[in-house]
Amino acid sequence: MAIDGSTRVIAHLGWPTESFKAPLIYNPWFASQHENIKVVPLGVKAEAYPTLLAGLFSATNVIGALITMPHKVTTCELVSTLSPTAQIAGACNAVRAGEDGRLHGDMFDGEGFVRGMLQRGQPARGARALVIGSGGVGSAIAASLAAAGVASLTLFDTRARISEALAARLRAHYPQLEVQTGNRRPGGHDIVVNATPLGMNPGDPLPLEVAQLTPGTFVGEVVMKQAITPFLSAARERGCVIQQGLDMLFEMIPAYLSFFGLPTTSAENLRRVAKID
Repeated sequence: MAIDGSTRVIAHLGWPTESFKAPLIYNPWFASQHENIKVVPLGVKAEAYPTLLAGLFSATNVIGALITMPHKVTTCELVSTLSPTAQIAGACNAVRAGEDGRLHGDMFDGEGFVRGMLQRGQPARGARALVIGSGGVGSAIAASLAAAGVASLTLFDTRARISEALAARLRAHYPQLEVQTGNRRPGGHDIVVNATPLGMNPGDPLPLEVAQLTPGTFVGEVVMKQAITPFLSAARERGCVIQQGLDMLFEMIPAYLSFFGLPTTSAENLRRVAKID
């Protein structure tokens, strides 16, 4: 569907934009439904982001914004209200304006990851999970795993204060949850998640010692630049069950659509029309 004066826009904000996959899923879906809506990537660096976000919703045809790296954490300080998930995560990846003009933020990375995990037969309730990376996406996944009923969460980030802060927020909301920090050894965990950018660039080190993975462990990835990252490839060779970063993206889009007040669908329907190779 061509862009014209009636086109409505969902801005996709981040930097750099070259690895963005969401437009290749949303836009074919909107076209298949004859909806005159486009997801448009906008590259914005950190220093310009607050000004751009504040002015974006003065455009009358903007439905909302998808937020990605490196702005998910910063966004929490720039909106008027946050969902409970976004509060725990300390990060936000979706923004819309209310009728009063105030900005409302939510976080769907974690929901997408957990939904994908459940689709692959990995239960959350009672499981022991290790999340490597406590930034925006890692915090969201940890929050959603806690909400889904995991028995324990181990958090690791090279910036210890970041994982400790996340652990404190999780303990405040889920006092019965066992939360540990400072350990990235995967042994003894049912679920292991790479929630770092490691794997986006050639030559990146692996996020943990793959030889310590127990065969059968559920191993998830958030990097979307390539379908099978070196980490997922190594985990699969160890006999682990894997989930790609794109799986998380497909599973979270139905929640995004509802948040923006649009008709929603299933991840399966989105996959049928997506233009991702």
